Amino acid sequence: MNKKKVLSKLNPLFLTGIAHRGLHNDKYTENGMNAFGNAIRHNLPIELDIHLSKDNQLVVCHDEDLKRTTGTSGIIEDLTVEEIKKNYRLLDGGEVPTFIEVLDFVKEQVPLVVELKVFRKNYKELSKKVIEVLNEKVIDKKNYMLISFDPRSLWPLKKLGIIRSLLATRSHEYVYNYFRHSVESVDLDQVLFDEKRIQRYHKRYLVNAWTIQSEEELDRVLPYVDTVTFQHMDDEIVKRKLKAAK
Repeated sequence: MNKKKVLSKLNPLFLTGIAHRGLHNDKYTENGMNAFGNAIRHNLPIELDIHLSKDNQLVVCHDEDLKRTTGTSGIIEDLTVEEIKKNYRLLDGGEVPTFIEVLDFVKEQVPLVVELKVFRKNYKELSKKVIEVLNEKVIDKKNYMLISFDPRSLWPLKKLGIIRSLLATRSHEYVYNYFRHSVESVDLDQVLFDEKRIQRYHKRYLVNAWTIQSEEELDRVLPYVDTVTFQHMDDEIVKRKLKAAK
């Protein structure tokens, strides 16, 4: 899908920079309600990650193992939501949230970029649950983007009418090469932007770069992207530079 058409289907706020796993810091743990609330206060789109739990619920966390953000090891796909709520807390004291809880909390005050985390080839089950939840919860489809490294998890989501974006990095570049035209946009690791063919792609298609963590990194990708996913940066700098680059 060409860039103009994709942009017509998105909330313009996506183009002001996207808070990676919420606007997290030493005080607010990533992918937690405190980080999401902080992003809302700064009027920033939120990127988050979802896994499918043992009892077929969507749980928000980047890693499949809860160890890094809670201090206690446990594979999400092997646990029920009840077990997670009972035995795990984020490092900032908050609960590990479900996707439905986040949707009810955010209430589309800011847009969401939702990454589907495929684990043990569960892309069919994961996609099915995402469709079920979003069909129930979405008010305005322009407030959502759906992303994944696994194109198989994105293909069934076409029926939702929500923009899908294929994630790629150096180790997943073959996926980009073969499947980038099977979705509406691409979401690329910043290390790929030293390639001319990647730089040219931006002329016709919507491109996001991740994860930007400094002004130097931002300046390097700005000529070739429409927006960026960032962390550990002053969001006002990101907003200002993206606006100036338009």
